[in-house]
Amino acid sequence: MDVEDRLVSVIPVHYSNALQPNIHLHQFPLLTRPLEVPPSAAASGKRICARRKSDAKRLEVHIPVDTRPEVWNSDRSKELGAARVEDDKEKNQELPKVKQREGDEARLSEVRLRSEQVPQMGVYVLGILRNGRLHLHPIDETHQFRPTLTYMDMHLRKSRRTRGGDDSDSDDGPPPDPDEPAPAPAPKKEKKPAGEAKEVQVAVRKTGETMQGLQLQGGLTQIRREMLTLMHAEEDEQWDDYEYCGGETAEANQAFESVFSTSYEELDCTTDITSLLKSVPGL
Repeated sequence: MDVEDRLVSVIPVHYSNALQPNIHLHQFPLLTRPLEVPPSAAASGKRICARRKSDAKRLEVHIPVDTRPEVWNSDRSKELGAARVEDDKEKNQELPKVKQREGDEARLSEVRLRSEQVPQMGVYVLGILRNGRLHLHPIDETHQFRPTLTYMDMHLRKSRRTRGGDDSDSDDGPPPDPDEPAPAPAPKKEKKPAGEAKEVQVAVRKTGETMQGLQLQGGLTQIRREMLTLMHAEEDEQWDDYEYCGGETAEANQAFESVFSTSYEELDCTTDITSLLKSVPGL
């Protein structure tokens, strides 16, 4: 027996774009852990930092690492820290100079999470239910953050130069297994006696497929140039430093309170249901 759904309550909706374009959706690879400073780093006064490139729409969040001896290799952090300094210089990504004691070496002291903007499918909104009212705000940008490990490439190149090897990406593969039998030597190829020379005539014609292939190659070259131009423009753009405020700070609470609308003015809809349905894509 079908029973009609019973109306439980009517919730007023407060929709506002007063905070545009300052509401972003940020996704971090932290699973269930909050984005906060490890206790060992917090005890030494370290904080989370953030910076942004507005034109490239790129963000970075720098989180101090947990330097407890049982989970951190101090010697390894010196090697990777030196590689990160060189990588930053090469890509024009240097951080503000930090005072160091004489004789101190650069260390890998933070994890950098770099954003990649994700295109939004439709309209995303932030919704919070409070005191029986639903407050909605449109989300302007969505970003996914991942750890940036470009300094590992620099460290690999330095290691190859130290060992005296070349700086190419070629690899001869793993060493042979001593338990396996040695491979049989390849047979030598004997030279065949040269036969009589024959004259061969070859005619080359430009077909439609050949022209299409040339056009495709030219299109790929143009795309590659545009990608390199964007990469160089992003590297040349300067970072803008931002102050990162945790979820329990006074600044975060003030920003949270600004989400809730204080206007109770009712709006009259001037669009009929037919026009509304026609304006929805895919219907």
